[in-house]
Amino acid sequence: MNNIKDIDLNLLVYLDVLLRERNVTKAAAQLNITQPAMSNGLKRLRTLLNDPILVRTSEGMLPTERALAMQDSVRSVLYSVEEMVQPAREFVPASTDRVFRIMASDYAASTLVPPLLEKLKQQAPAVTLDIMTPSDISFHDVENGKVDLAINRFEKLPQSFHQKALWEDDFSVLIQRDHPLLKDYSLENYLRYEHVWVSKTGFGVGVGMDPHDVQKLGWVDEALGELGHKRDIRVFTRNYHVAMHLARQGLIATLPTRAAKLYQDDPELVMKTPPFAIPDLDLQMIWSPLLQHDAGHRWFRQLIADTADFGAP
Repeated sequence: MNNIKDIDLNLLVYLDVLLRERNVTKAAAQLNITQPAMSNGLKRLRTLLNDPILVRTSEGMLPTERALAMQDSVRSVLYSVEEMVQPAREFVPASTDRVFRIMASDYAASTLVPPLLEKLKQQAPAVTLDIMTPSDISFHDVENGKVDLAINRFEKLPQSFHQKALWEDDFSVLIQRDHPLLKDYSLENYLRYEHVWVSKTGFGVGVGMDPHDVQKLGWVDEALGELGHKRDIRVFTRNYHVAMHLARQGLIATLPTRAAKLYQDDPELVMKTPPFAIPDLDLQMIWSPLLQHDAGHRWFRQLIADTADFGAP
């Protein structure tokens, strides 16, 4: 490469976005520049690095081996520059009117946000929460700091993200109070009746479920599969409240205990321990390195962590 003083460091920004979007038009839109300007940037990068960077294939534009090897380093350099130039600001919770944007699953929002709101009323009454669903955003939105936090269960995360485990939760079963299962509550009878499946992990728009693909059905069905059993699922939903309402109509709902406890006083439902062992699930909070040192963000992360510690099952 040339001497560093001869390099336009804006090209690193172009490279970062191009490797994430793998599309010149989309990359240009991300940076609010024209498509010809981004094409020219890619041309300059190819000259600078003596590498094609992106290659057109039948699957679209794919990065070269060298470009992929550089991706994490480029991202790290840009994070460092962002942190260096951000102005240091004092954060006073009681006087802030900041909007915190959180991606949260239905399970996380229902169980965490109500007690969080009570703490905000005491410490930062003018703060506004913007709660989004996993289908509303992408990893890129979190990575770029457009979303303050994502709270969910994640199977895979980019290495650049910061993360904190908020809690572990076990499972409970919600059953209609006059359901025949309660007369003889056993695994054999649990499998005899119809069930509602509920789950939503990670990011993005969900895809249709295959009742026969046990490995993709999650904790409950994987645990049953290891025992050589399979339940009769009548309804698949990504909404925990829908699942709990369907339990009132006779379907059996097996779900995280913190969610089930929202309906533990419902006169139409009974909450039971599952008749078989299910591994605990963990709820995680993740955020962008761009927000790691922001004073307000640090305060808000700690507030959420304190809220999560309160009232554990």
